[in-house]
Amino acid sequence: MHTVLELIQQYGLLIVFASVFLEQMGLPLPAYPTLLLAGVLIGNGQYSWETMLLVAMIAALAADSVWYRAGRKYGKRVMGKLCKISLSPDTCVRQTEALYLKFGPPALLVCKFIPGFASISSALAGSSGTRYWLFALMDGLGALLWAGSALWLGNLFSSAIDELMLTLVEMGKWGTLLVLVLLAAFIASKWWDRQRFIKSLRMARISVDELNAMLNNGAAPVILDTRAKHLIDDGWIPGAQFVTLEDVDQLVLEIDEDAPVVLYCSCPNEVTAAKVAKKLIGRGYRNIRPLTGGIDAWRDAGFEVTTLEKERMAREIHV
Repeated sequence: MHTVLELIQQYGLLIVFASVFLEQMGLPLPAYPTLLLAGVLIGNGQYSWETMLLVAMIAALAADSVWYRAGRKYGKRVMGKLCKISLSPDTCVRQTEALYLKFGPPALLVCKFIPGFASISSALAGSSGTRYWLFALMDGLGALLWAGSALWLGNLFSSAIDELMLTLVEMGKWGTLLVLVLLAAFIASKWWDRQRFIKSLRMARISVDELNAMLNNGAAPVILDTRAKHLIDDGWIPGAQFVTLEDVDQLVLEIDEDAPVVLYCSCPNEVTAAKVAKKLIGRGYRNIRPLTGGIDAWRDAGFEVTTLEKERMAREIHV
């Protein structure tokens, strides 16, 4: 533990940069405790506020810019990949999009305070067409607020943190082991929460091949697109009706309770579709199945999607 303290004191700027960068890239490594320790170093006069804040902001902006460019290049699909590597069970694409769409780029000011949202919101900023200068401005200010709060708290409680660190040093290898155990427990708890969340939404799925066969055979089920309204612009499965998680309680399906219903979304593990399915099952509908892989799997399989442009052209031909 003494060696760890010496490393923090000697390479504080590099350690802060690395921890912030890796966390913002999506790894389950909490950078906030590192920034708290950096605040102690500021209080001890080893580093200046300006230098430490600048390093933290550059690290956050560098990582977030990677996800911004990925979102710009690959669109909304990159957010699904981000959700898959995240250990937070509540970081579905739909939830992050709802926050970003409600507040716009200013949401970047607070997203770093919400675990798992920073990298997803950066990718969303890119995919939604936010200009880079505006993204960099809001994301940079958000990084300053986030890192600044940690540095301020570390400086404010520097005496208490110093005592804690000295206690860990006196414990020797057991102090190091304790820190490692706490870090492992943090990661394990996040993983367990995610697994428990996913397990709660387990139910029978239908594959894209099965659904396509049903459509081709004229046995089309009721198909519900549960994505947010702005996500349907890139196409939907032919014949789909649109219902969001917020509106499902008002949805009236004029079908028998045993009639097949297929739901899909753009979330990993079909999270939103499964949530809507749970609500419909609670209302008495029994033959409810989310589509495995959602709209992305349907599109990747090469099956037909309907777009606003196709509908417009169809109406013109009909006229």
